[in-house]
Amino acid sequence: MSSSSNGGFFGHPKGLSTLFFTEMWERMSYYGMRALLVLFMTASLQEEGLGFTVASAAAIYGLYTGAVYFLGLPGGWLADRLFGGQKAVWYGGIIIMIGHIILAVPHDYSFFIGLIFVASGTGLLKPNISAMVGQLYSSEDERRDSGYAIYYMGINLGSIIGYYVCGYFMENVGWHWAFGAAAVGMGIGLIQYYLTTKHLPSHSAAPANPLTPKGIKNTWFGIAAFIATTAAVVIAATTGMITINPVVIAKYVAVAFTLIFFIYFGMIYFKGKLNEDEKRRMWALFLVCVASACFWSGFEQAGSSLNLFARDYTDRLVGSFEIPTAWFQSLNAIFIIVLSPFFAALWINLSKKMISPSYSVKCALGLIIMASGFLVMFMAAHYAAEGLKVAPYWLVTTYFLHTVGELCLSPVALSAVSRLSPQRFSGQMMGVFVLTYSIGNIIAGLLAGGFDPNKVEEIPALYLQISLFSIGIGIILVLLSFKAKFWEKRGLTATTTA
Repeated sequence: MSSSSNGGFFGHPKGLSTLFFTEMWERMSYYGMRALLVLFMTASLQEEGLGFTVASAAAIYGLYTGAVYFLGLPGGWLADRLFGGQKAVWYGGIIIMIGHIILAVPHDYSFFIGLIFVASGTGLLKPNISAMVGQLYSSEDERRDSGYAIYYMGINLGSIIGYYVCGYFMENVGWHWAFGAAAVGMGIGLIQYYLTTKHLPSHSAAPANPLTPKGIKNTWFGIAAFIATTAAVVIAATTGMITINPVVIAKYVAVAFTLIFFIYFGMIYFKGKLNEDEKRRMWALFLVCVASACFWSGFEQAGSSLNLFARDYTDRLVGSFEIPTAWFQSLNAIFIIVLSPFFAALWINLSKKMISPSYSVKCALGLIIMASGFLVMFMAAHYAAEGLKVAPYWLVTTYFLHTVGELCLSPVALSAVSRLSPQRFSGQMMGVFVLTYSIGNIIAGLLAGGFDPNKVEEIPALYLQISLFSIGIGIILVLLSFKAKFWEKRGLTATTTA
């Protein structure tokens, strides 16, 4: 299929419009709902919340966000082998919308059931809609990178809409209306997707590597077993047959995900019949993975401890208007839209001047800049510990530094995975890398459990701990970067001459 023959969306294939708006509305529903989670769980029963402790709420939040990334692995596999990308996105969106509708029902058990639906649907939709953007272009098409840039703009626009709409509903109408608004957003995305699916390439409708009839039967059996097991656990928990401690589960899951990462990485390294240059590349890639897991364990405080700090210790009054708590999280998306062109130009201009830092140096820089945001929060928390409500600019500065750190690390890490992975394992290595998001999110939830509103004097120590740990990892990466640059160059030279 020629991708140049169907231009129609900023000079790109019309299918990009379909995926742009589907992703925008899906991210509106996801981030809008996610901004409410910890606030809803920690709100008192009188405030129509769940009345959970911060430790339990943060652990559940970490498990949920970690599961979303982890479930992208089977979600991508199901699209490749069973559904095809188009159906995977459609089914995923429907499951997400059902989840938001369940969350909008004010019932004791609806919250966790809704979260399971949203996480499962997102795992099916998210990796496959991103993959379909690439399928719009032929391998020679120069527009691919700018197509992804436009697509990522949709992600950030959607998150801004979600934070503002759901945040406003939360403060002014009620929790369940806010969850319902997320369902409406996903519904709009699904309608738009259904009406414009014809613009997507026909080959994205079929599985890339279809299963045999026996494989299809076994896969459906596996899906049914997953649904039955999940339903049994939910019923057992809601009827009191089993007691679930989210903090303990989060610790076990963090260990399990880390073990899976090491086992999978090790199998490719030791059993993948790699040559010496490929093995050197894998060592360089391992450093990037460590940086990624550590980065997200700090960055993902946004939805938990920083969210609670905005609610409890930030002076949100501007004249007579009180800024909704969730609106602060929109700062990240706003800063990304503003700063992305600058960072794209920065690396190009540096390379023109023959300055090309190794991947590990760029990731270390991102980690250290993100950590400096927590030094800002360390100072702000000291004022809060004295009984003062702090000005909003403390959080604004923190989110600015976190966004700068993200722009240093996140695109660079993805580029490192695509360039340094042994080519025959590139898809699997991207899956292994996504595990670092899951590990980081769960650790973030466990760390945020140390945020105790009843012990405000301990909050500065929490932020200082996150900051010093991240800076320490960053320094180690810088020290190792001299060796890492050698590993990367040997590997990249081998790749280009192969």
